[in-house]
Amino acid sequence: MAEQILKLEKITKVFPGVKALDGVTFELEKGEVHVLLGENGAGKSTLMKVLAGVHQQDGGRILYKGEEVKFTNPKQAQEKHIAIIYQEFNLMPNLTVGQNIYLGREPRKKNGLIDEKKMYADAQKMLDFLQSDIDVHEMVENLGVAKQQLVEVAKALSIDAEILIMDEPTASLSDPEIEQLFKTIKRLQEQQVSIIYISHRLQELKVVGNRITVIRDGKSIGTRGIHECTMDELIAMMVGREVRNDRIRTENTAQEEEAVRVEHISNKKLRDVSMYVRKGEIVGIAGLVGSGRTELANAIYGIDAKRSGTVTMFGRELKKPSPGLNIKNHMGFIPESRKEDGLALSMPIRSNVTCASLKKLFPSGWINSKKEKEVSSRFCKDLRLNTENMEMLAQNLSGGNQQKVVLAKWMCTDSDFLIFDEPTRGIDVGAKEEIHNLINELARQGVGIIMISSDLPEILTLSDRIYVMREGRIVTELPGVGTTQEDIIGYAAGKEEANA
Repeated sequence: MAEQILKLEKITKVFPGVKALDGVTFELEKGEVHVLLGENGAGKSTLMKVLAGVHQQDGGRILYKGEEVKFTNPKQAQEKHIAIIYQEFNLMPNLTVGQNIYLGREPRKKNGLIDEKKMYADAQKMLDFLQSDIDVHEMVENLGVAKQQLVEVAKALSIDAEILIMDEPTASLSDPEIEQLFKTIKRLQEQQVSIIYISHRLQELKVVGNRITVIRDGKSIGTRGIHECTMDELIAMMVGREVRNDRIRTENTAQEEEAVRVEHISNKKLRDVSMYVRKGEIVGIAGLVGSGRTELANAIYGIDAKRSGTVTMFGRELKKPSPGLNIKNHMGFIPESRKEDGLALSMPIRSNVTCASLKKLFPSGWINSKKEKEVSSRFCKDLRLNTENMEMLAQNLSGGNQQKVVLAKWMCTDSDFLIFDEPTRGIDVGAKEEIHNLINELARQGVGIIMISSDLPEILTLSDRIYVMREGRIVTELPGVGTTQEDIIGYAAGKEEANA
């Protein structure tokens, strides 16, 4: 039998008004990748934060190598060689790679000064093991997401991690970067590092995992060997109900009237882009990472300047589009990064929901907190937000519930046109279905929608038409019905040019 390195036994954690963990049990063997599955808000992150010393459990035991331990801070967990890589990286952008890897644990000379030569040499050893070409002297802010993630892995290795927790490690990676990450995980396994792997991308599980444990509503539902269950069985365990996998968009509700037309937009990233969206239509934008999808959304919404071209909304040209002007014009934008661009994390749910509608809700300029709470409660209830406490800070919500707050904010504006940029990134399968149904219902109500997504099944299940982008331009338009993932990937990767 494999050696057990960790056992979380009947872990309980209570926050004010919420029982986040209710007797969760989880076991980890030496050198295995144990996948932790569950909907957003199920308790996955809370459980891992208990293990990492961020939170302290209110009940239950942590057994590490057969001995009971209790961590009151993250440093104690690190001293036991337990490291966590969060979905939002914990790096200092204005420091070098080497400085980040050894931040707070810098090697010292006898005189107490930092031994930079040793620090960078040791950092290089970590990156060499990961087969990375990252320069240890490079500033982290100059690195892409995939390389920043490798820096986080190197940081974990620098404490001789025996247990590595990876929270949604592929959420922002392209397919080649994901493949490279999986190779890194295999090398870590060969070194007998045990990995707890949290992901909502079910297609990854059999590639990277050995066992799967599902938790739901703060409770352990069960553990299965990776080849002992089907995806449908796992989904049923996660959500407690059947989740539909067929095409949601069964009725094309597009009207004759155009909601938005973009003509010949160009800037640093875009090259003569033209497209249109009709009322009641869902238009998908697909393409590889760096193809210009988000840049197109930013140009339409006035976040990024355009050198040339026009944006027309309901027949009227938007001379100088800006976020503020577009809110007045009933255009909404659900951004790619909910934490950086979609939410005020330190503010309560009610303030986040109403912040884009204050002039509409309170024309006098005086905010009525009672009305604000009532309005936000109504929209959050419609979205099945997993809390009724509108005073809870946005930063304390799970990723899926944070995304629902962003959606509630733009529903509150009664927008006639919406841009969704990666609407379900990092969202569990149950919440994803709810958001898909919401997007479909908005279109049925006559809202024009642009939906940008790296998730091709999402594009195919919802889009009436699909534009494929590559290198800052639209290379083709495809129908929503009858198009395959292979069709989209072929145009996105330039296969038609390669074969010419």
